[in-house]
Amino acid sequence: MTEVRPIAAAPASLWERDEELAAVERVIDSLCADRASSGSVLVIRGEAGFGKTALLAETRRIAEARGCTVWSARGGETLRSVPFNVVRQLLQPALLSLMPEEAREYLGDWYDIAGPALGIADPGERQADPQGVCDGLVAAVRRLARRDWPLVLMVDDAHWADQETLRWLAAFAERLDDLSVLVVVARRPGEADGERARLLETVAGAAGRPVTSLSALTPEATAGLTRATLGEHADSPFCREVWAVTGGNPYETVELLAKVRDSDIEPSEGSANELRELNRSARGGGLVARLEELGIDATRFAWAAAILGTDISVGLVARLATLKPDQAALCAELLRNARILTDSGAEDDELEFVHPLIATAVYESIPDALRKAMHGIAAQLVTDSGLGAAAASRHLLQVHPDDDEELVEQLREAAREHLLVGAPDAARRCLERALLEPPPPEVHARVLFELGCATLLTAPAKTIGHLQTALAMPGLEGSARVDAVVRLSQALMHNNQLEEAVRTVEAEAARHDEGTARLRLQAVQYTWEGLYPGEATSPARSERLAALAATCTGRDNSERALLILRGFDAMAHGESAEEIAEVCDRALVNGRLAPGLGWTDTEWGLELPLMLASAYAFTDRLDRAEALYTDALRTYESAGWSGGHLALAHAYVGLGHRRRGRLREAETSLRESLRLAERVGRGLPLYWSATCNLVDTLLARGHVEEAWAIAEQYGFAPPYPSTIVLPDPRSVRGRLLLAVGRTKDGINELEAAEKAAAVRGHHNPVLVPWAVDLARALAVEDPVRAAQLATEVRRHAERLGTDTAIGEALRCAAALETGQRAVRLAAQAVAYLEASPCQYEHAAARVEYGIAARSVAELNRGLALARSCGADGLAAQAREVLETGRGLRGPAFSPPQDTSSRSVTADRRFCTSLSYVPSCARAGFVPSKKPPVPRSWVARASTPGAPSATVDHGATPPSRTMAVSMKVAGCRTLTATSVPANSSARAKVWAARANLARRYAVKPL
Repeated sequence: MTEVRPIAAAPASLWERDEELAAVERVIDSLCADRASSGSVLVIRGEAGFGKTALLAETRRIAEARGCTVWSARGGETLRSVPFNVVRQLLQPALLSLMPEEAREYLGDWYDIAGPALGIADPGERQADPQGVCDGLVAAVRRLARRDWPLVLMVDDAHWADQETLRWLAAFAERLDDLSVLVVVARRPGEADGERARLLETVAGAAGRPVTSLSALTPEATAGLTRATLGEHADSPFCREVWAVTGGNPYETVELLAKVRDSDIEPSEGSANELRELNRSARGGGLVARLEELGIDATRFAWAAAILGTDISVGLVARLATLKPDQAALCAELLRNARILTDSGAEDDELEFVHPLIATAVYESIPDALRKAMHGIAAQLVTDSGLGAAAASRHLLQVHPDDDEELVEQLREAAREHLLVGAPDAARRCLERALLEPPPPEVHARVLFELGCATLLTAPAKTIGHLQTALAMPGLEGSARVDAVVRLSQALMHNNQLEEAVRTVEAEAARHDEGTARLRLQAVQYTWEGLYPGEATSPARSERLAALAATCTGRDNSERALLILRGFDAMAHGESAEEIAEVCDRALVNGRLAPGLGWTDTEWGLELPLMLASAYAFTDRLDRAEALYTDALRTYESAGWSGGHLALAHAYVGLGHRRRGRLREAETSLRESLRLAERVGRGLPLYWSATCNLVDTLLARGHVEEAWAIAEQYGFAPPYPSTIVLPDPRSVRGRLLLAVGRTKDGINELEAAEKAAAVRGHHNPVLVPWAVDLARALAVEDPVRAAQLATEVRRHAERLGTDTAIGEALRCAAALETGQRAVRLAAQAVAYLEASPCQYEHAAARVEYGIAARSVAELNRGLALARSCGADGLAAQAREVLETGRGLRGPAFSPPQDTSSRSVTADRRFCTSLSYVPSCARAGFVPSKKPPVPRSWVARASTPGAPSATVDHGATPPSRTMAVSMKVAGCRTLTATSVPANSSARAKVWAARANLARRYAVKPL
């Protein structure tokens, strides 16, 4: 607070605002000084009448005097239900200055996403993602702001701004680090609640400075203002009474002094007792009485203006108030003179209320029945003007319920329009109001269903009630009923009612005969059981699903869904990867997702394509998995879906990078996923996916402390979600605990993972890798148990049959062995992982083999691989061994020869089953005491009951024929005869695949 200033210093409403104005000047000077500077937020908070609007007006004057562009907007008490109302006002100066082609060029890819919300483009046919629209608006304003620097954005009465604008404002305020813009927000304290209050607090938090709180005028300032208005002869008792009557409220003080002056009251102690009555006439009941004194026509005009709230033109008010043009013009003049209305400055005949307090008082003075009727007339006027049902909906919401079928249809249409521009809350309000009408019996269930769809993600508990009521009523038949049941099950899942969700679709499926509807419901049931396993999962589920999928050829989406579910289930259970790939391939159409099963198709949801991609990812078909993950990311970005869907897409793209061994790229994607997931809310499955994969990636990179910090910051700890998270979060946390030295806790966590996997029947050792880490952890404490675990891992890995799974199992086995057996197993692990698409695991196997074999060459290869993967910890380990020689000294072993051969490839078109080599790995070859076999032949080996394999040993004349013997511990001797290397394309493919056999000791006869 500062000293009282002379009247010439500023308008009356700015008395005692020197400090606030100085703060405004500082931020504007900072804005204008450097185009590269960061943006800033200034929040002004004050009670009604404390001069917020006057302070913003002065801010505009100062900014424009310094060459700034100023965009401004204002919330309205009766306009809070109009989505994007304030942000549209804010952008009008920029949008009106652009031709449509220029607007499209400026907004780029965001034009079709943000354009409908801004009213400059027609909405598409698909429901818009609210978060995507918000991000589009942020991007649009950022692009326009760079054009119009230095730019000041001002939002007055932000407590009355619509929720969609506040969501944009909060997001924009948090992204000003690289954008030189000043955002000034004025609001009352305590007026907003719920989500709107939270968003306003987010804006205040982005300011980075204390909120500027306006206070009432002091008695001294009130006296100075009184004398400046009425004359220096105003005595002290009169001035003190002015302050006492108004409480130092600047607006009330200015209004009271204007009435004193208009009433020719002497500003002396003798007339001070008249001030209270005079002040009452300026607000509330006194204002209403004063309005009535102006006549019935003026009163109707003021009422109509209050109903409209915005865009108050004399012509439109005349139509609403049923006044003739000349009568309306006269009324407007009377209300101007009475300081109730004033010219807005936007259009020649456009008006606005002098102060929001007056607008509120006038609106509340309208008799209830008349107010509702006038809203009905206003809705009709808006509709007749061609603005659409959504524009009329704010008036339709206020109309008295009266069994009006037409009104119900208008509200349903308005809800659809709101959904298309990304305003589900506005759609919800329209449909809830439609239910109050109420709808005709034949339509009632449809309205409930539409309401349930609109509230699915924001209020799942309410959605459940709406959909259950709809299903109990007539009106939903055929595909519409199936849609409602599927939506109900989704809402139950979101509300953590897992068993009921499964029972709901199961019961509905039982009502249908064999056909598409029944198949779809069964697919949904298996989806929930697959993603949310637990007590709701039947023990025979996998068998039933396998039998059902065996009859499917993929002729429609119901069959394709069942094939995807079968593939995912088989992958989780660790069945043959070849069979899993064949089932998943049948679910595709020309190698792509079928129409209707895409990432943005709402009938089936995103769960199915995610399950399909993940089935590929954990069976070494990473090329197909990554293609699907990348397609999801591009689809959501182009469609403007930047909420939970985009967060999941980034998480799974990160998972794909992690499986490939591109750890830096994985970390980048997963951090972006976690950032997006934070906006959606903690505790959701997508949040766990991002956190789990980021911790796993950081551990692979060797950034253990950072992984622990992420786990602590984001709550990566029990209790775990009931949904499946890929990879298994218990296994990842167990590995994390071991890495930070909490061995006992890590073992306990891994044993808990073992129990959970056993309950679910999940035996894919890549998806649920607890056994590998637990075996290593128990190697010293309980070597027998560790050996059992290693054997079990190898059994599950060979059942799955992927190079990654077998290679990781061999790494585990090698870690538990010593001497030449450890070297031999490590060499076998390298051979398999060299053929695997997972290069981080290959790098780790190379380093481990180099240490075990005391091979500088292998360590250098492992170091190069670790560096290319971004595995800093693994690279440091290899460098330390190479630099210190620790572990490389001592008698040399005799490792298997030629582990540096060219990569092994498996062409699954020619080789449907190659379990022969894994069988050899399981048994373990007897090491040869003789030199390696000369690299001079190609041999195909086979034995009864085992698939054939081919050994390639070089390019000497292929006509040479030899016989060889392979001795396997615990097995009979296998005999084979060679074939020419060029006998057929198939022989060459098999020869390349069977390079693995060279890692074993082969004895010539």
